[in-house]
Amino acid sequence: MSYQKIAIIGGGNLGTAIAQGLLKSGFSQPADITITKRNTATLAGLQAQGVQVTSDNAAAIAGADVVLVALKPYNVREILAAFKASFNPRQLIISVVTGVFIDELEAIVGVGSHVFRAMPNTAIAIQESMTCICQKNASPAQVEWVTSLFNTVGVAVSIDEKLMDAATVLGACGIAYALRFIRANIQGGIEIGFDVRTANLIAAQTAKGAAELIIRNNSHPEAEIDKVTTPKGCTIAGLNEMEHQGFSSSLIKGITASYDKIVKG
Repeated sequence: MSYQKIAIIGGGNLGTAIAQGLLKSGFSQPADITITKRNTATLAGLQAQGVQVTSDNAAAIAGADVVLVALKPYNVREILAAFKASFNPRQLIISVVTGVFIDELEAIVGVGSHVFRAMPNTAIAIQESMTCICQKNASPAQVEWVTSLFNTVGVAVSIDEKLMDAATVLGACGIAYALRFIRANIQGGIEIGFDVRTANLIAAQTAKGAAELIIRNNSHPEAEIDKVTTPKGCTIAGLNEMEHQGFSSSLIKGITASYDKIVKG
């Protein structure tokens, strides 16, 4: 089966970001993407690019080869159950909804359905997402197709479903953590003399470069840190002061607090 027609059910921030990423990467043509939202006026930008925009979830699902569910966790079960008759067993179902398990999705859309859970982040809009994937009832060819979809908009990795909540925190919430670090770096840069625009550029590009060092060199952060910390130097003085103030500890505690919120509610 050719998986050409993609319906994104839920045109919020993440659903919109996915649509933008698919368009920018060239993975999908605008006319092959349908995105739904109750208030379609907010999707005017995508519609202007040729994406099909509608508030009719049933029609979008029925006409799709791939149904990508990007609804809010609190209403996903209710909405999907209301349109259960619109699904068919040939479709690929991909959920990017936090906290909804594959078995729950399968029970709603039909036992034996090809169901995936994926956790991208909002960098998918610029083809730089980190996406974690797990699946049930999918063939190797279907797994390859879904992986290739998310690889065109960043980097995808397969994980066990039991780690999906942790992936949400580290990869999706992690965007906010990284941005908060960059913002603090900008504020520090302003305090030592830079204007906000220059501080923003230096902080953002430096964070990007640091990440690329880890990815391209396949190295540990400490190995790269060692390259810029000289005896009695300014880097180690700054690092030690940050640790004295609880930098690493507060970040780790923040990650575990987010995880507890997902798991315990």
